[in-house]
Amino acid sequence: MATLGVHEKRHKVTVLGSGNWGSTIAKLVAENTAEHPELFEPEVQMWVYEETVTVPSNSKSYDASSELCTKPQKLTSLINHFHENVKYLPSIPLPKNIVANSSVEDAVKDSTILIFNLPHQFINNLCKQLTGRILPYARGISCIKGVDVSTSTISLFSETIGQKLGIYCGALSGANIATEVALEKFSETTVAYDPPPMDSSRYTTPKGPTPKSSHLDLKALTINTPDMEKETSTGSKQKLKALPDTYPPIDHETLHTLFHRPYFHVHVISDVTAVSLSGALKNVVALAAGFVSGLQWGDNAKAAIMRVGLLEMVKFGHMFFPVSGIQTKTFTEESAGVADLITSCSSGRNYRCAKMAVERGVSVDEVEKTELNGQILQGLGTAREVFGFLKGRGRVGEFPLLVGVYKILQGEAKATDIPELISRPHGSE
Repeated sequence: MATLGVHEKRHKVTVLGSGNWGSTIAKLVAENTAEHPELFEPEVQMWVYEETVTVPSNSKSYDASSELCTKPQKLTSLINHFHENVKYLPSIPLPKNIVANSSVEDAVKDSTILIFNLPHQFINNLCKQLTGRILPYARGISCIKGVDVSTSTISLFSETIGQKLGIYCGALSGANIATEVALEKFSETTVAYDPPPMDSSRYTTPKGPTPKSSHLDLKALTINTPDMEKETSTGSKQKLKALPDTYPPIDHETLHTLFHRPYFHVHVISDVTAVSLSGALKNVVALAAGFVSGLQWGDNAKAAIMRVGLLEMVKFGHMFFPVSGIQTKTFTEESAGVADLITSCSSGRNYRCAKMAVERGVSVDEVEKTELNGQILQGLGTAREVFGFLKGRGRVGEFPLLVGVYKILQGEAKATDIPELISRPHGSE
């Protein structure tokens, strides 16, 4: 139990996103909310981007005598009837306390914990829909593996969410192939959460460095008030409202209780920056690993890609988030770092699609369209956005692998050029 006290209210949890990973997270979270009614409302809302689908004839839920299966239906109706996401997580039973909801406003109503799990391209629009619709003291966890970048600025999606909604948001990332987790095969993950000072004044959670971005700090240290106001670099005011003490605290122990399962082990830390950044950049490195595997260059080549990729991930973090408290050991010791990199470069979708692209002699974009059932390959967008940012900062020459992947995607280089693209002058460090 994450708290010894008895609280008047319990946390309501909403998962925003219902792809394979969103449905998987909803599954394990719902298992835990049902087991811990002293902390959480058992029902978990899962926001679903509504679409019309037909139950595949090879689905375990298929019944030829039922119109639910033989005619196109709303995805939410199918999830709530069969307790299965027949399109994005087929054949995996979902707990009956998950409620699929196509209304994002209704799904987040009265929720104190919001779990964001959708492609990063959609997060800005989602936040517009949520503005003014959520509890002002809600807290978030971002499972989004990408970075919010322009040619001159870069921030983590946990920060983007926090800034746009006026809430504090942590992150979850790790070596987590969604289907394997859904099948309850053992894995680990990392949750990063550094409780806002106004919340943590009543907790025992160890505090870590404030996770600032390159342009935003949602956690000022002057907080002898229920609300906290911080001026951003654009001159706007960002407020955080304290979580009422009628709720159990949202701290490391509570988050461990929410996400940890016997098959899904959770380590909670405070380094939001490294956890978020690892989850984004590893997808670009995985594309490179897929390229060399598609060329049948063997494990030595893939190991070289992972080594160079890990170094560039660490370098990127320290270069562009220098005051965030980012720690190298998060990259090298956590599931969100090196473990996720290994998995992504061995069997993740970015790796597989890049490998198929080389084998078939087509672009990765084409493989994305034909193989992913409408889902988005995160590495493509991240590679292009990161390149634009590096070019704007005049740092293109310092990240040869990240830039090399972009060039291959754009047709400016070939996969066979990778050794030359990442080569180092003799004697260089």
